Amino acid sequence: MFKRDPNRSYPTETESRMIVRFQDCDPLQHLNNAKYFDYYFNAREDQVAKLYDFSPGQLFRELKTSWVVYQHQIAYIRPAQVSEWVRIMSRLIYVNDDTTVTEYIMTDDGKTHLKNVLWVTSKYISVSTGKRIPHDELVMGYLQATLVPNIDFPSLNFNDRIRDIKSHVVSQ
Repeated sequence: MFKRDPNRSYPTETESRMIVRFQDCDPLQHLNNAKYFDYYFNAREDQVAKLYDFSPGQLFRELKTSWVVYQHQIAYIRPAQVSEWVRIMSRLIYVNDDTTVTEYIMTDDGKTHLKNVLWVTSKYISVSTGKRIPHDELVMGYLQATLVPNIDFPSLNFNDRIRDIKSHVVSQ
């Protein structure tokens, strides 16, 4: 389980390179809309384990807590196509006492074309009661260490954020 090292700086963005599988595509050879979630969540789970030594399964077993998805906002900008290599970036852009918002971005392999943006709002819960609870101190240390600084999430507009991301992807 994550133990924050005060002498270490933690990356605030994770990145994975994945290939779009034939089995995950529709008849037009585009990644099926529902499969974006699988790609994003699998990439994030792999990266947080690797970068932060954090395991949601361990959280579930040891603290009897977890996050549940409360809301999604997703924009399909360009299709990801069968056999295409893509980059998946994710980052924590908001935290409060019982809520997180994770931003996911998919681009082409060269990071020149934005394909998709997803915001996932999650609530922290007690597994035994199913009710929202405040983040545990250990968990809050992980969240604060990995939170992207200086993002005023309550003031963000999803479509404005997409335009901003798109301008950074294209300008690389």
